Order: sequence, then C-alpha cells, then structure tokens
Amino acid sequence: MRDKLLQLLIISVGTLIIVKLFSLQVLNSSFEVINNNASVQKIYEFPERGYIYDRNKKLIVSNDFSYDLLVVPMDVNLEDSVLISKDFNIKTGVFRKKFLEAKKFSNVKASILISNISKDEYAPIQEKLWKHSGFFVQKKSKRTYNASTAANLLGYISEVNKYEIEKNNYYEIGEMIGRQGLEKTYENKLRGIKGVKFFQKDKFNRVIGSYKNGNYDTLPIPSKDLTLTIDVDLQQYGDSLMKNKRGSIVAIEPSTGEILALVNSPSYDLSNLVDKNRSANYKKLERDSVGKPLFERGLQGQYAPGSTFKIVSALIGLQENIIKEETVHKCEGGHFYAKNSFMKCHTKETTYSDLNNAIYTSCNTYFAKTYKGIIENYESSSVGLDKWSDYVKSFGFGNYLGYDHPTGQPGFIPNSEYYNGWYNNSWKAVTTISNSIGQGEILTTPIQLANFAATIANRGWYITPHFVRKIENDSINNKYKKKKFSLIDSKHFEPIIKGMINVIDVGTATNSKIRNIKIAGKTGTAENFIRINGKRKQLTDHSIFIGFAPADNPKIAVCVFIENGYWGSRWAAPISSLIIEKYMKNKVDRKWLEDYILKGDLSSEYLKAYLTTNFKINE
Repeated sequence: MRDKLLQLLIISVGTLIIVKLFSLQVLNSSFEVINNNASVQKIYEFPERGYIYDRNKKLIVSNDFSYDLLVVPMDVNLEDSVLISKDFNIKTGVFRKKFLEAKKFSNVKASILISNISKDEYAPIQEKLWKHSGFFVQKKSKRTYNASTAANLLGYISEVNKYEIEKNNYYEIGEMIGRQGLEKTYENKLRGIKGVKFFQKDKFNRVIGSYKNGNYDTLPIPSKDLTLTIDVDLQQYGDSLMKNKRGSIVAIEPSTGEILALVNSPSYDLSNLVDKNRSANYKKLERDSVGKPLFERGLQGQYAPGSTFKIVSALIGLQENIIKEETVHKCEGGHFYAKNSFMKCHTKETTYSDLNNAIYTSCNTYFAKTYKGIIENYESSSVGLDKWSDYVKSFGFGNYLGYDHPTGQPGFIPNSEYYNGWYNNSWKAVTTISNSIGQGEILTTPIQLANFAATIANRGWYITPHFVRKIENDSINNKYKKKKFSLIDSKHFEPIIKGMINVIDVGTATNSKIRNIKIAGKTGTAENFIRINGKRKQLTDHSIFIGFAPADNPKIAVCVFIENGYWGSRWAAPISSLIIEKYMKNKVDRKWLEDYILKGDLSSEYLKAYLTTNFKINE
C-alpha cells in the first residue's frame, strides 16, 4: 500500500513538473513570438478601477472614461508628422519627441503617445484616425472625486515610471498605477488585471481579424471596490474646523481600530491631479514649502507629545508600584530635580496633589517624581530606562503601528543605549527628567497619540489602526482584527480615566464639555523649537488634546494637534469635543463654540514663524 502511494506521489509531482516546463518553454515562448511579431497588433482591455466608499457606503472615488492614443512606430509614415500633429492636436515638436521615446521602447510594439484624452477631445481624433497608419486608441477609466477631502489619505494615480516597469513587468509605458495613499497600498485590488486581444494584420498593416481565432486572448479580471473605515461627513467637518490652521485630526473607533477621520491641514484637491495639468499642479504642491500640503501631518509629523504623555508616566508608575491612586506629592510651583535645575509648574503656590488632581491640573512635579521613581527602581538607570522604554513602546509608540497606508514616521522613544552614547555612560534619571512630561527626546505622531487614547479607552489593548473596512469579495488582513495588549494591567486604567474625566469637568479643558456625553481627555502644550544657524529658537507652543467618549463605553478616540496653537485648551481640546459631538449626535448644538473654531485663524502666527525663521537664516 505504501509503495503504491509513493508511486502515485512520484507520478503526480512528475506531471506537475512537465506541465510547468511546457508552460515555460512552449506557451511563454509563443507569447514572446507574438509580442515581437510585426504582423500582430496587441490591444489591452483595462478593467474599470475599483470604487472607493466610506464606512456608510457613500461614494468617495469613482471613474469617468478617458482614452489613450497608442502608436506602433514602424507603421508610421513620418513624412506626415506635421499633418499627424495637426489632426491629433499635438505640437509637432512634442509629437516627434514622444515618437522617438516610443521607438526607443520598441519599434514593433504599441506604446502610449497621448494619455488621458477626454471624451470631448477624443471625438475629433476618432474622425481622423483612419488617415494615419500605426495609430489606435484604447479606452480606460480615470478617477473622479465625489468628495473633496482626504487627499493624502486616498492618494492618486499617475503613469508608471521606468523604475516601476523594470520592477514589475505587469506594467508598460503609459499605464497608470496607484501613487501614494490607499491607491498605492491597494493597487493590486483596485486595478484588477488587464486583458489582451491580438489582431492579425495584412501586408498593408490593416487589421483583418483576430489572431489565431483568439486562442491567445485573455479577458480582463475585474477590480475590487474598497469600503473605508472613514466617515466622510466627519472627515469633511474636520476639514472645516481646521481651516486657517495647520495640524491634524485623527479619530479612531477604539473597539475595532477603524480610523474614522484623518484630517490634514492644509490639504489640496485631488481633482487637480487627474488630467493633463497633473504634473504642473503636483509641482506647485511640491514647491509649497510653507504650508506643505503633501506632508501628511497625522502620519508623518513627529512632535513632542507634551503633557498628554504624563498619562504614560502615571500608568507605568501604577504598574511598577511607584505610586498608588492615593499617593500625594508636594509641589512648590515646580520641581528642583538637580542643583540649580528647576522644572516650573502651572502655579506658583504650594499645592498637594494626589494622582487624580495631578492629572486634571497637569502637575509637572507629580509626574517628574513618578518618572524618577520608575527609573531609580532598578539596579541602574540604564536598566530602569530600558524597562520604562519597553512599557512605552507597548502602547505603539516608537514604531509605524502597521496601518495600511504607505506613509508614516516611527517617532522616537529613547533607551539606555541612546543616552550612553550622548553622556558617555554617565547619566541619571534626572538627566532625562523631561521625558516625564513629554518633552526631551520623545517624538510621537498624532496617529500614535490617537491610538494611545484608544488603548486607554479599551483599558489596556488596541487593534492595529487601519483605513479599509472591507474589500469586495475578499478579506482584510487578520492583523486588523487581533488585539494587542500593553504591558499595563487593566485595573490601573480606571484611576487614570477618573482623572481624565476631571480634565473636562473641573480641570484644564472645561471649555470642551458636552451635555450628556462624558469625555475623558488630556490637554497638552508642547514646546516648539527650531534650529537657526546652529542656535535653538523657541516658537509658539503646539496645542494638543487626546481623549475618548463616552468614557464608560467608548465609541470614538481622538487626537487633535494644532501647530503653533498655544496651550492645549485653546484650540485642540474644543476641536476634539466638536468632532466627538458631531460623531455621537450627528449634529452640533454648541454653535457658539463651533463658530469660534470656524472663524479661528492662525495664519498670522504661521507668517510670524516663517518670517522669523527665514530672516534669521538669511542674516
């Protein structure tokens, strides 16, 4: 019996190898012959690119049709170049240049001469095609945007370059590929697979019928539609709140990791990157070094998290038994952490704070002492800091998080190796004390802070943030369904959440209360420094807020980051509360606050920063 099974296995494997060899040696060689046969014309059939919907099935991205004019160089009579240029509405010099490029690619293969011809432009070309041998047209789809929002999130499509063709032989010159954003991440799903038809030509280069009765033709494989996690109404509302401000809004559904909004400001209109002016319009965006609309701040912006990071110190302190909920620290207007080194607090008066009070008053002293206790809880500062670093990274800080977007930055969470390099192995907890309040060397991105808020909302776990909820007739990656746990026990989150609720009720963000919706949050004010001619120059602080609601059954977690926005309660907290209210109620009742934010304009602040920077650099 075993011998028969072995024989059957050998025969099966042998058959597979023979079929594979036949495919490689016969079929592939046949296609090679066809491709290099001047009497055979190849025309691709492109499936319509997949549509993109928001989480509520509202259409965001669809298609219109356009046309490409293709040329087979060996079939063209160049003596007619002036007439060809006139009939096809292309400058003679441009035609000759593109023709030479096509000929360099292949004299016998078709390549695109003019791409993205509109329906109106195509009509007169179609009437004159018969006059010129070597030209034909193929139909394809081009992107149409039904909502002017989320440009950097969605990305766009454009022609493949030489590197991409060399890297992936699926593509040929003139074809379109997803560029940036979700168009890039999900390119293989959105494009489908093109089909091909081969036609036989006679000695006069006229098509006389299908080649070999269509035996080598293939049908296009349809593309797949995407349903995003984004709520496009919330996204567009966020856009309106961010007008005349720079920064980002990131909103996440804590229970699923689905990103509800990713607002970048300033942004741009994707419809400007569709037609023939795409390259010129893109260059304008690229040259905007002031607003930087192509810079996705929510994913790429690396900033000090400021006081929002005090929550991390508190959680680690509870886990390490450095503090309890009842632990009280005295604050005398700040904290002397070394000789002649003083960390100011928000009041000059002597106060006594427990954990709850320290959170809602944002006491620097409390969290500095907690951080110092964490680092000094081990045999050396190096061991203590590495333990601290591991805790911090378990919340998703210091890495790209793994979301389904090609853009991002990891931020930075220091470890002992970093400080050993800087201080030649001679440093203590107080050397790194700024880490306790989210300054120092720490860098985070807004999406990491939003994910941190979601982790607190979930009492210690998160699901990898992602932008795609559903792929037509397919499934999303399993990593977007699995929980990731922090290194903090769930019981320690309750006292933290109590303090975060009091931030809104009686603390630093009382201007952000919503009737009948209990928010848990934390304001942050991050110092903003730049280097000019080697010198450190301080600009206006950044305004930050993280939070979630409802506090007892979270449906939304949010981070708002406003560059040069002063303190956290001035801009970031009220914007966050409006986003929460809009999502939870589908309307905003606090029209006074909405009006204040909509009319808010930080343009003069950005101009001041720009002039200061450039004047100093050019001195």
